[in-house]
Amino acid sequence: MADSKMKKINILTIALLAYLLIMSYIGWPGRNSNSNYTEYFIVIGVTVAVIFLLRYLRIRLLKMKNKRKGDK
Repeated sequence: MADSKMKKINILTIALLAYLLIMSYIGWPGRNSNSNYTEYFIVIGVTVAVIFLLRYLRIRLLKMKNKRKGDK
């Protein structure tokens, strides 16, 4: 059961990273003359950090849920 939950967490993380790659390609600032690369890369960095924070929290929640099941 835990393996299938981890697969779901992995699939969700990969899907979010793929979505970020597609959106970052679409929003590439190199096409504009007044591009702001600093803001672009900061937004990408914060988004990656949020994706991995969500992954960490999901894994932690899964471990706590399994621990509660084991106690009962």
